[in-house]
Amino acid sequence: MSASLSDLQKKQIEQAEELLFSGPEKEGFAKDLYFGKFREASIMPYPEQSHDARTAGDEMVEKVKEFCLDNIDPEKIDREADIPESVIKGLGELGVLGMTIDPKLGGQGMSQFNYCRVMEVIGGHCASTGVFVNAHHSIGLRALQLFGTEEQKEQWMKPLAAGEKLAAFALTEANAGSDAGNVRTRAEPTEDGQAYILNGEKRWITNGGIGDVLTVMARTPDVAEPDGKITAFLVTPDMKGFEVLEARMEKCGIRGTATGRFKLTDVRVPNENILGPVGNGLKVALTVLDYGRTTFGACCTGAAKYCIERMVARANSRYQFGKTLGEFQLVKNKLALASADTYAMESATFHTAALIDSGADDFMVETAMIKVFASDMLWRITNDCLQIWGGKGFFTDQPFERLMRDARLNLIGEGANDVLRCFIAAVGIRHVGKEMQVVQSAPWKAYKLIKAAAKLPVKHEHLRFFANSIGKQIGKFAWSVEMALIKHREGILDQEFTQGRLGDIATELFMASCVYSRLSALLVNGTIPEPKKQIEVDTGMLYMRLARIRNERRFEELKTNFDSEVEKVANAWLQHDYSKNWVLTPEEKDIPQ
Repeated sequence: MSASLSDLQKKQIEQAEELLFSGPEKEGFAKDLYFGKFREASIMPYPEQSHDARTAGDEMVEKVKEFCLDNIDPEKIDREADIPESVIKGLGELGVLGMTIDPKLGGQGMSQFNYCRVMEVIGGHCASTGVFVNAHHSIGLRALQLFGTEEQKEQWMKPLAAGEKLAAFALTEANAGSDAGNVRTRAEPTEDGQAYILNGEKRWITNGGIGDVLTVMARTPDVAEPDGKITAFLVTPDMKGFEVLEARMEKCGIRGTATGRFKLTDVRVPNENILGPVGNGLKVALTVLDYGRTTFGACCTGAAKYCIERMVARANSRYQFGKTLGEFQLVKNKLALASADTYAMESATFHTAALIDSGADDFMVETAMIKVFASDMLWRITNDCLQIWGGKGFFTDQPFERLMRDARLNLIGEGANDVLRCFIAAVGIRHVGKEMQVVQSAPWKAYKLIKAAAKLPVKHEHLRFFANSIGKQIGKFAWSVEMALIKHREGILDQEFTQGRLGDIATELFMASCVYSRLSALLVNGTIPEPKKQIEVDTGMLYMRLARIRNERRFEELKTNFDSEVEKVANAWLQHDYSKNWVLTPEEKDIPQ
């Protein structure tokens, strides 16, 4: 390993290798993009539900729609900062809170695909309720479902799936959020070896102050790791030493969710409450977040669709200068872009949900891509929706200021977007780097580094142009990754500007490929009415054009940019002493000077 890497970077690389890349090499569509490949088998044909699965999903979607309209008041939930007990009970009775859980354990046994369909409805109606369900099921119950022992599931799953008890997932601390490996909560084994004693504090935990079963991440001793390794524990609030410091922390958006802060003081947790192997807590966390990010994408899609509906309503009914707003080109631009990007986030979400249902081994990059893209686009779409509503939309008798407050968290929660951009880039770059090392030791394999346009199957002549343009960009992307590695070598770890651009290019290529796959299936489907088919085809094609233009700009910025000037100016302002102009918080006072 190069001496240019710091000891911390070396340690982080070793931990990442152990956590993300141990075991047999896993293949995936997103990873293959970095090698200039379009893995057709991983993305085509676009997933289609069986008749029975579709029927079951349709019935559940209709029930949830009706329940949302009759029982969930998003304005009241936001105003009172509380999701009523009747809503939680109703969602439990409908089966939403245990949708994917085995019926033997009290669940509905439904697919991730249908779960995402339901979460799209809930997310489009009330963001707070969507986040609550996601926290309880997608990352709370899911951890128990995937890593729990039969005894653990038998003890807790039925009341959780029914909504009689609530789940929470407690990872975040004062200095551990996106940096999940920085957990400081400690878990020391008892002298008799029958339990662990937990000490620490968790904050910003959805359901953290009201949950009945909490998956708590804590650092346990490890002979090979002086600082210990992270282990997942099932903790209940009736354990002595568990103290809720704040059940409902005041916040900007998704005010209905109970975001809590709690403290653990010598909490004794028996060994039978360890979730997964000792020292495997980060694997538990990253795995369930993959599932959560998929339903995250569904919630964003639902919210974006609601915004589009409100855009259309306002554009058709509001007159200015003798015309409806919908007759103005700049308004049309906002509506068309919102529709195209929403189509892309929906296409990728359901592709990945089907990937999960298929039993695929690896989808961590795809889910990160969905989260980044969907949250970025929803933030812009929400802003454009308010803009079309103008002054009327700015007042609180309309839902748009609430929608904006709710949407803002999405760029932070379940991994901050800039961190995920670098993660998306780093995972792909790592695999290319390994191949380049092989070529370096065996020069006759240099042919592997030659990148041509990827080949996409053309199922309909209308898609030939897009097959060629996506294929060319995939080849260009792989070449750009190699050039970045040749230029920076291991120093690429510090090149966040480059990582961010590469991560965004890969994400856009994945989204465009999902849309391409979906349109390939749509255009040869003779059962869909032509008017419906045409608007969908036009919307998907617009997205692929937008994706191509956005990526071409990113390619250009890899070569021509003002990164050094940006850093210079930022560094100058970072040195500016503003300490006399504000009162430092206790946390800011603790920052090393």
